[in-house]
This record gives sequence, structure tokens and C-alpha cells, in this order.
Amino acid sequence: MRLKFRFLQKFKNKFYYDDLKELIKQKGSDTSFPFGNKFPILNERFESSGILSGHYFHQDLLVARKIFENNPGNHLDIGSRTDGFVAHIAVFRKIEVMDIRELDSKVKNIEFTQADLMQLPDNMLNKYDSISTLHVIEHFGLGRYGDPIDYYGHVKAIDNITKMLKSGGKLYFSTPIGPQRIEFNAHRVFSIEYLLNMFNESYAVDSFSYVDDKGDLYENVALESNKVRSNFDCHYGCGIFEFTKK
Repeated sequence: MRLKFRFLQKFKNKFYYDDLKELIKQKGSDTSFPFGNKFPILNERFESSGILSGHYFHQDLLVARKIFENNPGNHLDIGSRTDGFVAHIAVFRKIEVMDIRELDSKVKNIEFTQADLMQLPDNMLNKYDSISTLHVIEHFGLGRYGDPIDYYGHVKAIDNITKMLKSGGKLYFSTPIGPQRIEFNAHRVFSIEYLLNMFNESYAVDSFSYVDDKGDLYENVALESNKVRSNFDCHYGCGIFEFTKK
């Protein structure tokens, strides 16, 4: 049975052996590039050239573009993906980054501060022209990143972000949307109605976009009441808000 399996695998990957045989033939007696250990990569020829979809792909590009267009005097990011969104911003401007976890790397245009957003320093009050926090708030208080368990962690985080943002400043915010729930200890999923109620007192909505369950982006969508109630038919989508602090 094992021999049959090996034969079938070799037949399935016949292209690999054909290509190797051809390369050996072309190499001939040349010694410039001796062969090392075999390192077969057997799937990539059948895959697409890349993936231009999903929560992080769309939110990182969309919000980076908005910050480029709005050009704030200073900008703070809280907990967003460093190898995606933060890297996009650092291409064209300085960005301050805050996270509860360590970050040892030193990169031009990125100034890092390790801090717990629940313990807000006084020197950060009313400091920033704009703040981003993308796919982050859903984690606060669930212990996933070593933070203390706090059922209301997301509310406290938003309250402190509001205190850090100047009046008239921009908040770029994204989080999972759908039927409201906690999927412990990965994340919360928020209903859009809940989010709008949570932000209503301190913020005006400038724009709303979302990524649906298939990973496709819908940009600058009207927040019609029936769509809000259905969470735009998302079970685990991503809502992307641009707010202005009142």
C-alpha cells in the first residue's frame, strides 16, 4: 500500500521530476551552481498570483489612503497590524504605535510605545490629531494578548481613545461585525447598531465601509436602518468607520 501511495504521489507530481530532469540536462558539466538539497514547492503553480481580499487587506489600504489624504499633524495607531497597516503609513509619514506587547524592531518613521490602554498616562490626553485602531477593540479584556479579563474592556478602551484624541480629530476604527457575540478568547463580534450607539455621544460618522463574509470591500456605504439591523448581511464581516470627534 505504501509503495502504491508513493507511486501515485510521484505520478501526481510528475511535472516536478520532468522539470528537474530538464534542468540537469541544461546544466550539463557546468559547476557554477551545484545542486543542494531538494526543496520541492508543489502547489504554487496552481495558485493565483495573490489574494486581494479579506478584512486586513482592505482595511489597511483604505485607512492608509484616508490618512494620506487628510495628512494629520500627528497620528497614533493602537494595536493594528505592524506588517500591514503600520508599514503602509511609515512609507510616507511618521506614525506613533502603541501596543500592550513588546516590539523590539527599530524602523524609520515608526515610534513605538509599550503601554496598556486601560492605564492612560496624563501626558497623552488631547494629544493626537488622528488615531487608528484596526481590528483591535474586539480583543480588549479577553486575555488573548495577556491583558486582564474585563467584560467591559472594549468600552473602557474607546473611552480612553476619546480622551487621547483632540476635538475635531479623526478616529479610524474597524472591528468584526455581525450578530453580536463573544467568541472566547479570540474576539467579540459587534452589531453595527451597538457600535453606532456606543460612538454616538462623542463622534460624528464621516464614512462607513465594510468587508463582507466573502472578503469583498464595499466603500462609503449609506447606513440605512434596515441594512444596519441586518449588519449588511454579515455573520463575520468587518466594519470600517471614519469618525470625527465632536
